[in-house]
Amino acid sequence: MPDSQSLSPATQTKIIRYAVAVGLAVFLAAWIDWPLAFVAPVFTAKFLVDRPKFNRETVYELILAMVVTILLGLFLSTGITKYPIPLLILVGLMMMWSYYLFTDPKWNLFATILIIAVLMLPFMAIADPGVSVFLAVGLSSSGLVAVAMFALVHIYFPEEDNQFTGFSASPLTSGQRWYASLRAMIISFPVVCFFFIFQISSALLTMMFIALLSLMITSEKSVKLSAFLIVSNLLGGVIAIAAFLILSLVPTIAFHTLFVATIALIIGKQIYTQPAKAPIYATAFSTVLVLLGSTLMSSGDIDSNMWIRIIQLAVVSIYMILASLFLETRTWSFLQKQSL
Repeated sequence: MPDSQSLSPATQTKIIRYAVAVGLAVFLAAWIDWPLAFVAPVFTAKFLVDRPKFNRETVYELILAMVVTILLGLFLSTGITKYPIPLLILVGLMMMWSYYLFTDPKWNLFATILIIAVLMLPFMAIADPGVSVFLAVGLSSSGLVAVAMFALVHIYFPEEDNQFTGFSASPLTSGQRWYASLRAMIISFPVVCFFFIFQISSALLTMMFIALLSLMITSEKSVKLSAFLIVSNLLGGVIAIAAFLILSLVPTIAFHTLFVATIALIIGKQIYTQPAKAPIYATAFSTVLVLLGSTLMSSGDIDSNMWIRIIQLAVVSIYMILASLFLETRTWSFLQKQSL
């Protein structure tokens, strides 16, 4: 691992940018504590890794995602949640579209935000349709904060070469993209239906993890990728437990911000100096932010909430392995790439 003296100025800038942006997002989320505020640092970290260069197209994409989220919340408040079958069909179609968009580099961030909104808002609106607008505004606010942090750190810590030449085309054909979307739906949609039907609100995080990670294990090496997810989530869970124990000793916003920013600095160094392992570190840190944020900003017994989320994470990992093995042992014609 390169030491700080061997890092290039460009790499040092990226690491500092990553830590500062995440730290600011954590501070605002803890200080203002709007609905779903804990999502802001997660979005911020993802934007910086997935979009290393600042450009207007990325900002437009993210703002569009926020607008769509609010419109979805308004639509759900009209009462469609009273009709479970049409609701599940709508959720399934929007998930399929999200998975399809996710395979296009130009729209993958939009697709990530969309699938979170598609799962969270209808699920919460079943009990109270009016809450969908409330949560949509909260999720959009988290997204706007993340966009603001993304833009701010790029302005104050700019890239040496910030020429944007456009997004690269998707490496997959349209048929291959729909194929990957279909396999992702086979993994995630049964779980989504189960949680929607039985309204298991405590497992909302599990459902969202499975839905977001499903597309990653639809390739021919899905078992190996599942192992990658387990390693990443296990690493994130261990870091989150250690961080939680330390944060519980000094429960202040200032310490919380500085401590998470320090973790971001350490993780950021690994991401930008070890490109081959960057996905593991980025996924692990997202897990840390989700576990810490959703636990510290929730009500009730914080200790038990943390362990419940860790157990949910373990369930996700086990399910991913089983789903991968299931898909790889099927010979159904519609799951064969050559049929597309």
